[in-house]
Amino acid sequence: MNDTMGYRHIPHIFFIFITFLVATLPIRSVPTFIELMIGAMLTQAGFVTQAWLAISMHRHWTSYYKWLQKGKWSWVALGLQMAKLLIKFFPNQQGFLVMDDTIIFRSSKKAPGSKINHQHGTKANRPQYVRGQNWLSMAAVISHGLSAAAIPLLSAMMTADGNTSKLDMAKILIRTIFPVFDDKYVCLLLDSWFMRKKLILYALSKGFHVIGQVRKDTALYDIPERTGKKGRPRKYGDKYTPARIAYLSQKRERLFVYGKWQWVRYKSVVAKARFLNGGQVRVVWVCLEDNKGDPLNERLILATDIFVSPCKIITAYARRWTIETMFSQIKNNWGWKEAWQQTSLVLHRWTQVLSIGYAIPQLLALKGEKQIAMLPGLTPWRVKRRITAGQVRLWLQRILCHVKVRDWWNPKCRKFELPNLANAQYPIMNLRKNRHHYVKEQFLTHENTKKIKYNNVSDSNL
Repeated sequence: MNDTMGYRHIPHIFFIFITFLVATLPIRSVPTFIELMIGAMLTQAGFVTQAWLAISMHRHWTSYYKWLQKGKWSWVALGLQMAKLLIKFFPNQQGFLVMDDTIIFRSSKKAPGSKINHQHGTKANRPQYVRGQNWLSMAAVISHGLSAAAIPLLSAMMTADGNTSKLDMAKILIRTIFPVFDDKYVCLLLDSWFMRKKLILYALSKGFHVIGQVRKDTALYDIPERTGKKGRPRKYGDKYTPARIAYLSQKRERLFVYGKWQWVRYKSVVAKARFLNGGQVRVVWVCLEDNKGDPLNERLILATDIFVSPCKIITAYARRWTIETMFSQIKNNWGWKEAWQQTSLVLHRWTQVLSIGYAIPQLLALKGEKQIAMLPGLTPWRVKRRITAGQVRLWLQRILCHVKVRDWWNPKCRKFELPNLANAQYPIMNLRKNRHHYVKEQFLTHENTKKIKYNNVSDSNL
């Protein structure tokens, strides 16, 4: 049989990724997860029902809600498995993790974790205090050439009672993820809010290095020289005052930061940070130049690894911005802002499914498989730009929207794989008409033969 549906154009790595991820799930949960994840991957809305409508699902829609509510599986294990996937299939990466928080706006007080949050941004069209869910996310930065993207690993929602601070939750995420990177060089990228003594010292205790921006008036000191005299030696040398900093030698380099080549001016020393109990850090005073060559606002960046060059520190910290792009994409184009569940556990589970549904197209775009090269034909107006996760999703929508992906899971060898096209029967059909008849048939079958309510769906349906 000819491949009239385009199945063979799907990159083989797509099946490998999914097979690797489902290895951490119970065998009975795998088909349901594959269906729900691919459905979430192909739709822009964050509703479970939209994911159910995106492909030809095998079960009634209530079964998927039941799986999210009472299924015997761990969303944390899925996040750790995603981290293992990145280590296995992207072994030459530099090992950057980034952590930041974001707010999902909510109008209801009954939503899990809904509370009044302070927005740290200074946008004129945003209020200073908003009601919503505050999520803390950890992502891995994956690079391909000059392109880089943040791949979500774990996201934890802050509780409404305020018993757990964001710093404590950040420590929990680090404690959860660090065993996966136990023997790897990992650098944690943080913005100024998270550059606190409590968090930095904890990350160092787990073997992570830290790069982040701090206040320009942070107390920094020279490393004191050994005098050989009796008595307790000095802990700190001379302080770096604004006058001393002004006389430091300045260098100028052209670096690829924030998506483009820019001229960067910087000064750098190795100093002791008082807020880190005198720990040694690489200090970089950096400012970008505008189009006219004039310097912009100066920033102060610290790195706990003193042997890293200033240029690498600057480019590494610039990659922290990839998590902001990730938040924007997942919230607006993968439906995170519309995800609504009645309990915290179910919401965490569904958010993890949405995150994986975003991560796989992003990884396919970065991997640069030969099959991906045909994607610019779908969007000829973007032919000279790099392939994005949105283009990958558009392409997969055209191929998978009518597929019963559950049938592509082989429980005997525990692989998600393309079926034998020579024996498969996939008729070419009117997708809109077929979808209508399928949904109608499933609804009538469920209502007329089973007569069950939402909360009483049996495990046999999973």
